[in-house]
Amino acid sequence: MSIFTGAAVAIVTPFNEDTTVNYEKLDELIEYQIKNSTDAIVICGTTGEASTLSHEEHIDVIAHCVKTVNGRVPVIAGTGSNSTETAIYLSKEAEAAGADAVLLVTPYYNKATQGGLYEHFKDTADAINIPCILYNVPSRTGCNILPETAVKLAKDVKNIVAIKEASGNISQIAKLMHLADGCMDVYSGNDDQIVPIMSLGGIGVISVLSNVAPKQTHDICQACLDGDFKKAAEMQFDALPLIDSLFSEVNPIPVKKALNLMGYEVGPLRKPLTEMEEANANVLKENLKLYGIY
Repeated sequence: MSIFTGAAVAIVTPFNEDTTVNYEKLDELIEYQIKNSTDAIVICGTTGEASTLSHEEHIDVIAHCVKTVNGRVPVIAGTGSNSTETAIYLSKEAEAAGADAVLLVTPYYNKATQGGLYEHFKDTADAINIPCILYNVPSRTGCNILPETAVKLAKDVKNIVAIKEASGNISQIAKLMHLADGCMDVYSGNDDQIVPIMSLGGIGVISVLSNVAPKQTHDICQACLDGDFKKAAEMQFDALPLIDSLFSEVNPIPVKKALNLMGYEVGPLRKPLTEMEEANANVLKENLKLYGIY
């Protein structure tokens, strides 16, 4: 059974001005998401600046999210690491905190072989009982999970059940779908590829766009799930200028700027991420207006 179908938000981690975690604001964002039809919450992912959270903060943010959501939608905790030992530790803590699943990014910097990836993900999944979603984003990690490796993991490890595909390589994703033949769910990891991936059999998206447009992102996915790809494509096209702006600088710089422009006051970024360049911010503002959410 799928962890979720539709649109999951890769939610930002709001900070106070001193860059401590703003838990009150996190609650507000979660309620906004659930009210606007988000199908799942992904906490402490790339968009949540997990790489600059301490282990203690990471675990506390996951636990806080689980408590606030209170079973209304699935909570998927980002627990991947370039260290297998750390990934196992964070995954165990997420399970203990009540997360419904974990999201495991490919080990970054190490650039493991396919055999190394297999052992890393298998060891991590074997250490817990909740479902695991693999996360393939080679542009950020320098490491690509080949379709054969992903499918072997899904067939060999009972709780590896899905993959978030953000390679941007539609040919690779099509091959993955063909080889998997239904043995694992596929989620788009790119907001501009929701409809193409779902047309191949994907069941949803783990989305940055959902931070600022949760209902619209859910509706794109729902149209695909309903088989109305013409309608879904039209909605996808309408969102493309905003999506482009949300990725005009490294994520989550633009999406945090967008939320601040919208009045959500999610605070600053943690270094080495810095504030958005003024020219890009002005284009983002215009595209938020064009999309009707600013």
